[in-house]
Amino acid sequence: MAGTGNASAIFTMIGISELGDDQIFLAFPLFVLYAIALLGNTTILLVIKREESLQEPMYILLSMLSFTDISVSLTTLPTVLGIFWFNHNQIYLESCLTQMYFLHTFAAMESGVLVAMAVDRLIAICDPLRYSTILTNSVIAKVGLVIAIRGLCIVFPIPFLTRRFTFCKSLFLSHSYCLHQDVIRLACADTRVNSFYGLIAVLLTKGMDSMFIIISYGMILRTVLGIKANDPRVKAFSTCVCHICAVLLFYIPLIGLSVVHRFGKHASPLLPVLMADVYLLVPPVINPVIYSIKTKQIRQKILKVFGDRKIRILDNRVVTIKL
Repeated sequence: MAGTGNASAIFTMIGISELGDDQIFLAFPLFVLYAIALLGNTTILLVIKREESLQEPMYILLSMLSFTDISVSLTTLPTVLGIFWFNHNQIYLESCLTQMYFLHTFAAMESGVLVAMAVDRLIAICDPLRYSTILTNSVIAKVGLVIAIRGLCIVFPIPFLTRRFTFCKSLFLSHSYCLHQDVIRLACADTRVNSFYGLIAVLLTKGMDSMFIIISYGMILRTVLGIKANDPRVKAFSTCVCHICAVLLFYIPLIGLSVVHRFGKHASPLLPVLMADVYLLVPPVINPVIYSIKTKQIRQKILKVFGDRKIRILDNRVVTIKL
């Protein structure tokens, strides 16, 4: 089969091909989801930064989670809304590789943040007396730096390994953005090195992270079940509810997407597309909602911020009227 050189490679992103010309009807719902994700996570970031009482390890980690959610949303927003809103579905190889790099990097960072949050809950429940001495703000800052460096370095070789390929003429991507496993299937070459390194990268990030999260919650569960009084037991476990939801929202679609890409050759083409959209859109939308509802301190501070702003607006109107 004839190939297309790297310099002239232009990919066409199909989006949801089963909808045909009706894809335009998804433009507004997708825009609303992105708006909710960006507004919700930005609000959490601003509230945590503004309120000194929230500048503790648990909430700093939550701000890291919001930052990665915002980053993932901004990485995919141009191509997703470009396809569904403006019917612009083409992307050059260099732009595709850039999007691929940042998308996989921020996803790896989010996975690392979820591990750090699990360890935070583990220490808070299993060793509460030493919590403030073990998890200081400086320790959390170092943890965040390690998470960022790990994500940046592990994903770094992937664009260069992909760029060396010559791609076939039918350059149609299954998704609304560039995923590594979706791009390399179009290469007119042996992609075993990419597949192997991609698998290693996944194992070193999301694979190890999921294992540490399972171990952490196993230890948390053992400690909670050892508490004799019912109320403290319920209270201890309820502090983990938000994080458990965030973990499930992140890992279940991710695992499903990986399984479909590797073993679902006979599955409907629509399945991986929908799972990929759920994997990238649902966590950034739902995470701030869950934490705002379930975390009393966050909810109160958000209401306080918006309440103070409303009062200032009313005061300004009163002053204007008096003048």
